[in-house]
Amino acid sequence: MFVADRIQQFNSNRIPVYAAIKYGIMANNPFCFFRGTAHLFYEDLSKAAVMPASPLTWVCGDLHLENFGSYKGDNRLVYFDLTDFDEGALAPATWELARMVSSIFTALATMKADRKEMITMGELFIKTYATTLSKGRARYIEPQTASGIVKTFLDKVCKRRQKELIRERAIKKDDHLMLHIDQKRSFKIDKQLKSALCDYVDRWLTERANHHKRYRVIDAGFRIAGTGSIGVKRYIFLVEKQDTNGKFLLIDMKQSLPTAIQRYLPNQQPVWTTEAERIVALQERMQNISPALLGTANFNNDSYVIKEMQPTADKIDFVTLANRYADIEQVLKNMAMLTASAQLRSSGRQGAANADELIAFGNETNWIKPIIDYAYQYAKQVKNDYGEYVKAYKSGYFS
Repeated sequence: MFVADRIQQFNSNRIPVYAAIKYGIMANNPFCFFRGTAHLFYEDLSKAAVMPASPLTWVCGDLHLENFGSYKGDNRLVYFDLTDFDEGALAPATWELARMVSSIFTALATMKADRKEMITMGELFIKTYATTLSKGRARYIEPQTASGIVKTFLDKVCKRRQKELIRERAIKKDDHLMLHIDQKRSFKIDKQLKSALCDYVDRWLTERANHHKRYRVIDAGFRIAGTGSIGVKRYIFLVEKQDTNGKFLLIDMKQSLPTAIQRYLPNQQPVWTTEAERIVALQERMQNISPALLGTANFNNDSYVIKEMQPTADKIDFVTLANRYADIEQVLKNMAMLTASAQLRSSGRQGAANADELIAFGNETNWIKPIIDYAYQYAKQVKNDYGEYVKAYKSGYFS
């Protein structure tokens, strides 16, 4: 089956008008294409049969350079960590690493880095990951413990107030605040659906969200964010605290679909009540502190993950780091440490390897070169697949 056919088939359950936006973003460059095609990666990996044996770990399932970012935890402090668990599953540790290193090589190739620099960065990530595992102690990053560009990034985020995010996403009309429907990040939804959604989230806040019980929804819209998940049902809510004047929050409600990795895994998965339960459970066990308001929801027979909305700008844009290799090295070390820490933090849960097994794996080295070699070759395949995809896209195949 051709690449374009595989992509169209995978996205056939997405809302067409929004899937078209995803297709356009994927055509921007090979890294955007890579971000939107985790299903291609795991289908190819499952057929490669070159990955060395490794312990089973909980993985986010779509680890790449832009799947790390800052957010406010439920303790209202700011952290830098893995942020997207939609594709989360129990998988061999090497699968997560191969995905991440392939993203490093694809991004660096997009920046016109040479082979030597790419291999150096890939090995840096892998070796830092292994060292962190071998010590057996999960670590985390907050403004006080961050360094380099991540510290600068978090310091900036800490100074950012909720009001700034509200000003970016809302406008005042007839003395009432409402969402800014810009037809880029936010879109209108049907009045009947909007009313039902607002009523549902009002009840959800009252029943489950403790200190958010006095908030009420005042507006809702359809939301576009990320790349891989564009086209699933996703809503943004503007909510107001009823006993204060001018206190607002934004809430994200995202439909949960089966993970793209599951059908290719060699191991059995735990049984989850809903896909949202899977995502939230993995996020809570892999992150040091979870985002505010994180929880599950069921609306119109679909499962959703709800959380307080985080600014989309709170991710490191690697395009801005082109040729800044010292900064890239520091960021990759942080990401490697966080990846290993997430696996240590979730070790021994529902079939995952225990900490001792992960420590032993971190002390081995025979698995490093096969991952580097596979990721380097796969980055070349991404470039070829991207070229084939762009031809199909420009010819109107996805219209």
